[in-house]
Amino acid sequence: MHQIVIDKFDLQILAALQRRGNATNSALSEEVHLSSSQISRRVNRLEQSGIISGYAALLDPAAIGLGVSAFAQVILERHGETSSDAFERAVAALPDVVECFSVSGDADYVLRIVAPDLAAFSELMMKRILRLPGLAHIKTNIALKRVKHTNVLPLEHVSRASQPLQRVQYSDS
Repeated sequence: MHQIVIDKFDLQILAALQRRGNATNSALSEEVHLSSSQISRRVNRLEQSGIISGYAALLDPAAIGLGVSAFAQVILERHGETSSDAFERAVAALPDVVECFSVSGDADYVLRIVAPDLAAFSELMMKRILRLPGLAHIKTNIALKRVKHTNVLPLEHVSRASQPLQRVQYSDS
């Protein structure tokens, strides 16, 4: 992907869409103070560039019966592309694993897992997670309370960057 130049209006659009992804161009127009057609062109450009990667309805896990959240630190038996690829493919096939990060430090991966209750979580661990290919060791923590959760990324740094970011360059004009 090529680099995209964005301005304060684009940042305002991005901020608004992060708060409310289903906002109409008319609603964005009122908030950002541009015409609906300008909003439409800008949103399309941000989508085409990959800055906006998609839209989704954010569901409350507890409201749909997923009352248990857990974090698992995974260490693989061997390190190498083949071992990692097999593990990553297997994890990708598990819908209960909602996030997986390759990390530095003591673990190779960190997984975020959701389940309806502790019994379902235990069954998932015993029958699926512990059988993942290449798994040598796993340490799991069950979340007791969500203290903070957001999908809104900070954007202030974009306008303050002294040089272009990976794919974004800010312009005051």
